[in-house]
Amino acid sequence: MTATGEHTGHQRPPIDKETLRRRYREERDKRLRPEGIAQYRRLTGDLLHDPYQPVQPRAPRTDHVTFTFVGGGFAGLVTGARVEQAGVDDVRIVDKAGDFGGTWYWNRYPGAQCDTASFVYLPLLEETGHMPTEKYAHAPEILEHCQRIGKQFGLYDDALFHTEVTGLVWDDDARVWVVSTDRGDRFTSQFVGLGTGPLHVAKVPDIPGIDRFGGHSFHTSRWDYAYTGGSPDGGPMSHLADKRVAIIGTGATAVQCIAHLARDAGELYVFQRTPSSVDVRGNEPTDPEWFASIAQPGWQQRWLENFTANTMGGFGATGDGDLVRDGWTDIARRVKAKLLERTSSGGEFTVDTLLDAFEDADFEKMEEIRARVDAVVDDRSTADALKAWYGQLCKRPCFHDEYLQAFNEPGVTLVDTDGKGVERITDRGVVAGGREHEVDCIVWATGFEVSTELTSRAGFDPVGRGGVRLSERWAGGMRTLHGIHVHGFPNAFIVQLTQGSNHIANVPHNMSETGTTIGAVVGHAVANGYATVEVTAEAEEAWIQRLLGGGSPLGGLGRGGRSLYVPGSPECTPGYYNNEGQPPTAASRYNFLGFPGGPLAFFQYIDRWRRSGEFEGLELR
Repeated sequence: MTATGEHTGHQRPPIDKETLRRRYREERDKRLRPEGIAQYRRLTGDLLHDPYQPVQPRAPRTDHVTFTFVGGGFAGLVTGARVEQAGVDDVRIVDKAGDFGGTWYWNRYPGAQCDTASFVYLPLLEETGHMPTEKYAHAPEILEHCQRIGKQFGLYDDALFHTEVTGLVWDDDARVWVVSTDRGDRFTSQFVGLGTGPLHVAKVPDIPGIDRFGGHSFHTSRWDYAYTGGSPDGGPMSHLADKRVAIIGTGATAVQCIAHLARDAGELYVFQRTPSSVDVRGNEPTDPEWFASIAQPGWQQRWLENFTANTMGGFGATGDGDLVRDGWTDIARRVKAKLLERTSSGGEFTVDTLLDAFEDADFEKMEEIRARVDAVVDDRSTADALKAWYGQLCKRPCFHDEYLQAFNEPGVTLVDTDGKGVERITDRGVVAGGREHEVDCIVWATGFEVSTELTSRAGFDPVGRGGVRLSERWAGGMRTLHGIHVHGFPNAFIVQLTQGSNHIANVPHNMSETGTTIGAVVGHAVANGYATVEVTAEAEEAWIQRLLGGGSPLGGLGRGGRSLYVPGSPECTPGYYNNEGQPPTAASRYNFLGFPGGPLAFFQYIDRWRRSGEFEGLELR
């Protein structure tokens, strides 16, 4: 293997599966914490302020609009664009940020970029005519693209920024939603959409003494360039040259920004509880001539379908082969190869055969990722601590070509806590392993709430027909049709993954399909004079039973007690994919349901459903 992580092809020794399974269990067990997601708390006070845009004063709104969407990220932008295209010209997007962008408004830390290829990650590329400048676009370009969508589709005209919805109540007599906000707004809307998502409520671990620190601190989603110097485009953070900096967390965000901190900080201490798996990224600029050759009518939809078909969500084949060829499609490519080995000589294709192929491919891939650490990191003890002992899909897979190299810098120290985490914060620094590390600044790279209930993350609890709250309706578990419609909540739509495609490799693809679906439903209702749209109780129940009865074999938690390292599995090391290793609650038991056959099958199904014009399962009045 080369220093960049390319494999030289030499023969590796056979994999001892039982030894790996045992090591994975041991590493999982040492990280299990009985408090689960309660080990975190939300940002408060100065940590929560918006460092990017000042709040602009305005008068409260008391008017009426046809469509309101809560959330100005990809979900709101795509849905708003599709509703506008369907003929609705009064679309209002409400967001607590100062502009469009969602998580890309907040995440401006140095090195931030998408880890799914730009050509399938960025929505509405064909409609806006934008060519991504590189395979994995950086945050400033992604934010600019969000603004481009907002401008092209007129979504700025009625948007309310730096505004949080505090109430959403259905008025059954007037057949409208009453929307209240923290800016004194109280307006009505015929239709509402919710796209608050899992990546906007920033969190930090509830470490003893966290409020005592006497130095400077900030969360990566509120990066303080006034303190560090530099800018989101990667300019040197010159103010850190004489600073001792601690970064707490080694997940996807830290993997991207640590190389920049290692370059600019006087000293950098990286506090790690669980290492990320970090594979080769292989970013490269986009060749304009090549892009012009692919950017023919319908090109992005073809790429989206191709990517889904060539990931674990597809297991399909297209005439184009694998267009993206990245770490995500590599996972599925390996599983397909292992499956072919088992069936080409007359072996029967069964669910167990598929699971065996998945496990073998995953073990092989993770051995390569761990070997890459040894090839790149000079210090042996540091390299050993940076190795991930779990399945690649147990946590968000990471891809980077400078992260591991950063630990070879003389001013960088990895403080591995062996799964225990930081013990406490003092007024002078961070204590781990019984030792205090004095620092001038703490950077919290600890992510966002993902496993909490939707109504908790949203900051409001929608009240539907008969005064029933959404939290009450879902007390026994989330129930929807297509992950979009909820019985008892007419004219309301939800944009998210669960109970639809559940396509984690490319989340914006889910949003694009859902936004297109909502646009079709709303456009049909408005054009035909329907006042309300609501899923029937029977259709909602039938959908849940359909999901329960035929989920993807890799979308569950394994069979017969065997180990299976997939998102949500209790066999995985704790994280937001599996509720921090805690058993699912009654309210969360349906939260990871996906369509039988996987995401590609769902996208094909929902396309047929909306194109039929019948909108089966919905009652329009």
